[in-house]
Amino acid sequence: GIKCGGVLSAPSGNFSSPNFPGPYPYETECTWLIVVAEGSSVLLSFSHFELEYHAACAYDYLQVYNGAARDRGNLLGTFCGHSTPPPFASAWHVMAVVFRSDRHVAKRGFAATYRKDACGGQLTGLSGEITSPRYPESYPNDAECRWSIGAAGGPVTLVFADFQMEGGQGCGFDYVALFDGPTAAAPRLGRYCGSARPPRTISSTQHLLILFKSDFNIVGRGFKARFYSAGECQEVYTTIKGNFSSPQYPNFYPNNLQCQWSIQLPPGYRIKIFFLDLELEARSSLTGGCDYDRLSAFDGGAENASLLGTWCGRDSPAPVTSHSHRLLLVLRTDRSTAKRGFSLAYVGVVPMNVSCTRTDFHIQIPVRALAQLERNKIYLGMPSCVAHVVGSNFKIHTRFDTCGTESQRRNNTNIIISTLYIDFSAGDQEDVHQYEVQCEPKRKEAAVTLIAGPGPHRLSQAENLVETQQREAGGADTHEARSQDTSDIVFISICILAGLLMVIAVVGLVLL
Repeated sequence: GIKCGGVLSAPSGNFSSPNFPGPYPYETECTWLIVVAEGSSVLLSFSHFELEYHAACAYDYLQVYNGAARDRGNLLGTFCGHSTPPPFASAWHVMAVVFRSDRHVAKRGFAATYRKDACGGQLTGLSGEITSPRYPESYPNDAECRWSIGAAGGPVTLVFADFQMEGGQGCGFDYVALFDGPTAAAPRLGRYCGSARPPRTISSTQHLLILFKSDFNIVGRGFKARFYSAGECQEVYTTIKGNFSSPQYPNFYPNNLQCQWSIQLPPGYRIKIFFLDLELEARSSLTGGCDYDRLSAFDGGAENASLLGTWCGRDSPAPVTSHSHRLLLVLRTDRSTAKRGFSLAYVGVVPMNVSCTRTDFHIQIPVRALAQLERNKIYLGMPSCVAHVVGSNFKIHTRFDTCGTESQRRNNTNIIISTLYIDFSAGDQEDVHQYEVQCEPKRKEAAVTLIAGPGPHRLSQAENLVETQQREAGGADTHEARSQDTSDIVFISICILAGLLMVIAVVGLVLL
């Protein structure tokens, strides 16, 4: 058979399909593995491309992989026909190119060149990392690097993790400049130097250019930054409920990802996430940990917040609830073995204070937490038992024999329960959240449980939410909740006073 393919380890070179520029042979498969020095990346471009065409490239095709393994998560693209593939930059120092032909219709094939690139390049993919030359060691003098990022999923988000360069007024010596497009002719988004980290930057197009320049003296540590393709790999959610999934779900996610999804709700809320599907690379057989691909949840807006959990493989996580109004999810994948990914839903748990006496429910919710709702959208048991606005709170104060309350016996204890409805519906979209409120009258202990939120079905796992919310509530609200239950105190006081009066009357009669 035809000999083709092989390992290309020179700093630069070229290769082509067999017999190029003549027609390539039938039933041929070739694999080129390009390996350059560690710490560098591979830049690949095509000068000629002509393969048999098929809409799905099912006959003759060329595939480019971001790494050595022919893993679907590493696949950068499959190409055929007459359209030349775009330039590629690997995420590390290895790239694989596979060419295959069937038994019919041969064309001229392709010609490609590659080179090692330690500074700058064309970057594609959903996420990636960029560092200045020699980082974290000092960058060289008289350097100029250009990274042109082309994201498929939408605008590009760039976040600097470290930044330390020569300073100076106007950043005229060493600097990093960002442009809202593929070239320096695009509008400039910023120019930075010194030791202050540049702000998070989001392009308005699918392209972002990063230009790094240093002069002839005074150097620094340089920078490390990470880019994300907005939408599929980086998003901020502020709505009361939502859902999202890993890139390309339910198809295999790409390798070499670091994606972030941030949920940010108004202060006082907490966030509950529900895992609808999860399939990542399995745990390490050596450590038993999620050492390869993993999904992590953090109780706040950054990765230095408390860790709520880390999952991988085919874990079936229970619902997770944050302790604050922000929650961050981070997906990290390595260089091989991609899986289906994940799908999840979340709902904001409305901040509320619930208490009870032996005869009444008392419910209060800060108006600012439901500022978009009218009071008739908040009711207990039935629409006629609506909340009232008192000061800065929505309040419901009702007796147990009204508003659809009922008595039940659970765990050998008599309790009073009802359902609190909060109607977020808009237009034709029905969206009613339901909380079960309950009271144990003898002990005057109240509880509230989210029973329906992110979907039309009742949630399979509920959670008692009242304890944390009342603990996190302000002092004034707590005092008010405690002072609501005064009926029993008044009754006992009257009884004691009546008893004292009777004793005094008897003593008086005896003395007479």
